[in-house]
Amino acid sequence: MDKFTTLTGIAAPLPLRNIDTDMIIPKQFLKTIRRTGLGKSLFFEMRYDQSGKEVADFVLNQPAYRKAQILVTGENFGCGSSREHAPWALLDFGIRCVIAPDFADIFYNNCFQNGILPIKLPQAEVAKLLDDASRGANATLTIDLENQEIRGPDGGVIKFEIDPFRKHCLLNGLDNIGLTLEKTPSITAYENRMKSEHPWL
Repeated sequence: MDKFTTLTGIAAPLPLRNIDTDMIIPKQFLKTIRRTGLGKSLFFEMRYDQSGKEVADFVLNQPAYRKAQILVTGENFGCGSSREHAPWALLDFGIRCVIAPDFADIFYNNCFQNGILPIKLPQAEVAKLLDDASRGANATLTIDLENQEIRGPDGGVIKFEIDPFRKHCLLNGLDNIGLTLEKTPSITAYENRMKSEHPWL
Protein backbone atom coordinates (compact mmCIF):
# COMPACT_ATOMS: atom_id res chain seq x y z
CA MET A 1 0.00 0.00 0.00
CA ASP A 2 1.31 3.46 -0.89
CA LYS A 3 2.12 5.81 1.97
CA PHE A 4 -0.03 8.88 2.53
CA THR A 5 1.94 11.83 3.88
CA THR A 6 1.13 15.10 2.11
CA LEU A 7 -1.14 15.41 -0.90
CA THR A 8 -1.58 18.53 -3.01
CA GLY A 9 -4.18 18.14 -5.71
CA ILE A 10 -7.37 19.26 -7.37
CA ALA A 11 -10.48 18.87 -5.24
CA ALA A 12 -13.71 17.93 -7.01
CA PRO A 13 -17.04 19.03 -5.47
CA LEU A 14 -19.80 16.41 -5.31
CA PRO A 15 -22.38 17.96 -2.96
CA LEU A 16 -24.71 14.98 -2.69
CA ARG A 17 -25.89 13.14 0.41
CA ASN A 18 -26.15 9.36 0.84
CA ILE A 19 -23.92 8.37 -2.07
CA ASP A 20 -23.96 4.60 -1.73
CA THR A 21 -21.44 2.03 -2.89
CA ASP A 22 -23.62 1.04 -5.85
CA MET A 23 -23.42 4.64 -7.08
CA ILE A 24 -19.65 4.61 -6.55
CA ILE A 25 -19.17 1.32 -8.46
CA PRO A 26 -22.30 -0.46 -9.78
CA LYS A 27 -22.80 -4.17 -9.18
CA GLN A 28 -22.01 -5.24 -12.76
CA PHE A 29 -18.36 -4.31 -12.18
CA LEU A 30 -17.89 -6.50 -9.11
CA LYS A 31 -16.84 -9.65 -10.98
CA THR A 32 -13.15 -8.81 -10.78
CA ILE A 33 -10.94 -9.33 -7.74
CA ARG A 34 -8.26 -7.06 -9.18
CA ARG A 35 -7.84 -3.61 -7.68
CA THR A 36 -6.97 -2.01 -10.99
CA GLY A 37 -9.11 -1.09 -13.98
CA LEU A 38 -12.15 0.06 -12.00
CA GLY A 39 -11.46 3.79 -12.25
CA LYS A 40 -13.12 4.09 -15.65
CA SER A 41 -16.35 2.77 -14.10
CA LEU A 42 -16.31 5.02 -11.03
CA PHE A 43 -19.74 6.71 -10.65
CA PHE A 44 -20.64 4.92 -13.88
CA GLU A 45 -24.35 5.74 -13.91
CA MET A 46 -23.67 9.42 -13.26
CA ARG A 47 -20.69 9.74 -15.60
CA TYR A 48 -22.20 8.07 -18.66
CA ASP A 49 -25.57 8.06 -20.42
CA GLN A 50 -27.31 4.89 -21.64
CA SER A 51 -25.31 4.89 -24.87
CA GLY A 52 -22.02 5.02 -22.96
CA LYS A 53 -21.34 8.65 -23.80
CA GLU A 54 -19.94 10.91 -21.10
CA VAL A 55 -22.40 13.18 -19.30
CA ALA A 56 -20.76 16.55 -19.86
CA ASP A 57 -21.94 18.25 -16.69
CA PHE A 58 -20.89 15.49 -14.28
CA VAL A 59 -18.04 16.90 -12.24
CA LEU A 60 -15.38 14.26 -13.02
CA ASN A 61 -16.06 14.62 -16.75
CA GLN A 62 -15.31 18.34 -16.66
CA PRO A 63 -11.79 19.22 -17.88
CA ALA A 64 -10.80 20.91 -14.63
CA TYR A 65 -11.57 17.83 -12.54
CA ARG A 66 -10.47 14.90 -14.70
CA LYS A 67 -7.32 14.52 -12.63
CA ALA A 68 -8.91 15.26 -9.25
CA GLN A 69 -7.23 13.53 -6.30
CA ILE A 70 -9.56 14.84 -3.61
CA LEU A 71 -13.34 14.49 -3.41
CA VAL A 72 -15.45 16.82 -1.26
CA THR A 73 -18.92 15.44 -0.77
CA GLY A 74 -22.02 15.16 1.42
CA GLU A 75 -22.94 13.21 4.51
CA ASN A 76 -23.21 9.42 4.78
CA PHE A 77 -20.79 8.82 1.92
CA GLY A 78 -20.21 5.13 1.12
CA CYS A 79 -23.45 3.80 2.58
CA GLY A 80 -25.09 0.67 1.21
CA SER A 81 -23.44 -2.70 0.64
CA SER A 82 -19.96 -3.38 2.00
CA ARG A 83 -18.11 -3.74 -1.30
CA GLU A 84 -14.37 -3.09 -1.15
CA HIS A 85 -14.53 -2.36 -4.88
CA ALA A 86 -15.76 1.14 -3.95
CA PRO A 87 -12.42 2.36 -2.55
CA TRP A 88 -10.63 0.36 -5.27
CA ALA A 89 -12.51 2.34 -7.93
CA LEU A 90 -11.81 5.68 -6.25
CA LEU A 91 -8.12 4.86 -5.90
CA ASP A 92 -7.80 3.60 -9.47
CA PHE A 93 -9.34 6.85 -10.72
CA GLY A 94 -6.77 8.77 -8.66
CA ILE A 95 -8.76 9.82 -5.58
CA ARG A 96 -6.56 9.60 -2.46
CA CYS A 97 -8.70 11.64 -0.06
CA VAL A 98 -12.46 11.97 0.50
CA ILE A 99 -13.81 14.76 2.71
CA ALA A 100 -17.35 14.55 4.08
CA PRO A 101 -19.36 15.27 7.25
CA ASP A 102 -19.51 11.51 7.90
CA PHE A 103 -19.09 8.12 6.27
CA ALA A 104 -20.66 4.69 6.43
CA ASP A 105 -18.55 2.65 8.85
CA ILE A 106 -17.51 -0.22 6.57
CA PHE A 107 -16.59 2.08 3.70
CA TYR A 108 -14.65 4.29 6.14
CA ASN A 109 -12.64 1.30 7.40
CA ASN A 110 -12.03 0.01 3.86
CA CYS A 111 -10.53 3.36 2.85
CA PHE A 112 -7.74 3.01 5.38
CA GLN A 113 -6.99 -0.52 4.16
CA ASN A 114 -6.49 0.82 0.64
CA GLY A 115 -4.45 3.97 1.23
CA ILE A 116 -7.30 6.47 0.99
CA LEU A 117 -7.67 9.12 3.70
CA PRO A 118 -11.33 9.74 4.66
CA ILE A 119 -11.67 13.01 6.58
CA LYS A 120 -14.70 13.83 8.71
CA LEU A 121 -15.44 17.52 9.20
CA PRO A 122 -18.36 19.59 10.49
CA GLN A 123 -20.88 20.55 7.82
CA ALA A 124 -19.85 24.22 7.88
CA GLU A 125 -16.24 23.36 7.09
CA VAL A 126 -17.26 20.93 4.34
CA ALA A 127 -19.37 23.73 2.85
CA LYS A 128 -16.31 26.00 2.82
CA LEU A 129 -14.26 23.31 1.06
CA LEU A 130 -17.07 22.70 -1.44
CA ASP A 131 -16.89 26.40 -2.26
CA ASP A 132 -13.11 26.16 -2.66
CA ALA A 133 -13.52 23.08 -4.87
CA SER A 134 -15.98 24.90 -7.14
CA ARG A 135 -13.11 26.99 -8.51
CA GLY A 136 -12.18 24.39 -11.08
CA ALA A 137 -8.48 24.25 -11.96
CA ASN A 138 -7.79 26.64 -9.06
CA ALA A 139 -9.43 24.25 -6.59
CA THR A 140 -6.16 22.99 -5.16
CA LEU A 141 -6.07 21.71 -1.60
CA THR A 142 -3.12 20.41 0.39
CA ILE A 143 -3.79 17.56 2.81
CA ASP A 144 -1.04 17.31 5.45
CA LEU A 145 -1.64 14.10 7.38
CA GLU A 146 1.30 14.49 9.77
CA ASN A 147 0.01 17.86 11.00
CA GLN A 148 -3.66 16.96 10.41
CA GLU A 149 -4.28 20.06 8.33
CA ILE A 150 -6.11 20.97 5.13
CA ARG A 151 -4.73 24.08 3.47
CA GLY A 152 -7.00 25.85 1.00
CA PRO A 153 -6.22 27.91 -2.11
CA ASP A 154 -6.53 31.16 -0.11
CA GLY A 155 -4.14 29.99 2.59
CA GLY A 156 -6.82 29.07 5.10
CA VAL A 157 -6.17 26.07 7.34
CA ILE A 158 -8.69 23.53 8.64
CA LYS A 159 -7.61 21.02 11.27
CA PHE A 160 -9.00 17.49 11.28
CA GLU A 161 -9.03 14.59 13.72
CA ILE A 162 -7.91 11.04 12.99
CA ASP A 163 -7.34 7.95 15.07
CA PRO A 164 -3.59 7.80 15.92
CA PHE A 165 -3.25 4.14 14.91
CA ARG A 166 -4.90 4.71 11.54
CA LYS A 167 -2.73 7.78 11.03
CA HIS A 168 0.38 5.67 11.72
CA CYS A 169 -0.74 3.03 9.22
CA LEU A 170 -1.38 5.55 6.43
CA LEU A 171 1.86 7.44 7.02
CA ASN A 172 3.78 4.18 6.78
CA GLY A 173 1.73 2.50 4.04
CA LEU A 174 0.57 -0.35 6.28
CA ASP A 175 -2.55 -2.38 5.64
CA ASN A 176 -3.34 -5.49 7.74
CA ILE A 177 -0.83 -7.57 5.77
CA GLY A 178 1.84 -4.91 6.18
CA LEU A 179 1.22 -4.78 9.92
CA THR A 180 1.64 -8.55 10.13
CA LEU A 181 4.85 -8.47 8.08
CA GLU A 182 6.32 -5.97 10.56
CA LYS A 183 6.26 -8.85 13.05
CA THR A 184 8.20 -11.21 10.74
CA PRO A 185 11.24 -11.57 13.06
CA SER A 186 9.02 -12.51 16.01
CA ILE A 187 6.92 -14.88 13.88
CA THR A 188 10.05 -16.57 12.50
CA ALA A 189 11.56 -16.91 15.99
CA TYR A 190 8.34 -18.47 17.28
CA GLU A 191 8.14 -20.94 14.38
CA ASN A 192 11.78 -21.97 14.84
CA ARG A 193 11.26 -22.46 18.57
CA MET A 194 8.17 -24.58 17.94
CA LYS A 195 10.08 -26.76 15.46
CA SER A 196 12.84 -27.23 18.01
CA GLU A 197 10.60 -27.93 20.98
CA HIS A 198 7.94 -29.91 19.12
CA PRO A 199 9.61 -31.53 16.09
CA TRP A 200 6.70 -33.93 15.62
CA LEU A 201 4.29 -31.11 14.70
